[in-house]
Amino acid sequence: MTMHRTLVLVRHGQSEWNAKNLFTGWKNPDLTPLGVEEARRAGRELKRCGLHFDIGFTSALLRAQHTYDLITEELGQAGLPALRDRALNERHYGDLSGLNKDEAREKWGEDQVHLWRRSYSVAPPNGESLKDTVARVVPFYVQKMLPLVLRGQSVLVAAHGNSLRALCMVLDQLTPESVTTLELATGEPIIYGLNADSTVASKKVLKY
Repeated sequence: MTMHRTLVLVRHGQSEWNAKNLFTGWKNPDLTPLGVEEARRAGRELKRCGLHFDIGFTSALLRAQHTYDLITEELGQAGLPALRDRALNERHYGDLSGLNKDEAREKWGEDQVHLWRRSYSVAPPNGESLKDTVARVVPFYVQKMLPLVLRGQSVLVAAHGNSLRALCMVLDQLTPESVTTLELATGEPIIYGLNADSTVASKKVLKY
């Protein structure tokens, strides 16, 4: 599966707050033992596909960085340089951060919490909407990642559900409506091959 112009996206493995059903956002829990295994499995599967990376990107948050380190270790590329940037952070959940999702529903109501979680442009109090997340992720992708991929480098990105949804929105040409239904599983790599004009030539999701 070795390709030119390869971009691989991986959502971090299960975090401690994922396991507790908490809104995490920019809070900084680490991976659970299951999350560690998910990240290692992603690395093993990418190695089985014959992929080798030139550079990586992660967010400023521990769970993504830990996932990146475990993947590259399994690939036999421990120490592969990674640019860490808060532009790739998870969506900021504002006043919801740290709350159990069931508790949030009790406080604000099922419909309001659903709107905050699943709409494209409605943000929770003091937080970001998915639209806000797209507005910081996409320029970073265009300026920092895409030029490397178009030069023929293989790029690995370990980040978060919503920051990766923002990237998928661009790559898969999703609408604001369709991107809200996109679900990305923890630790499942998405392998994109790009054309010279930056459009997607191929896509494969390594499901387990």
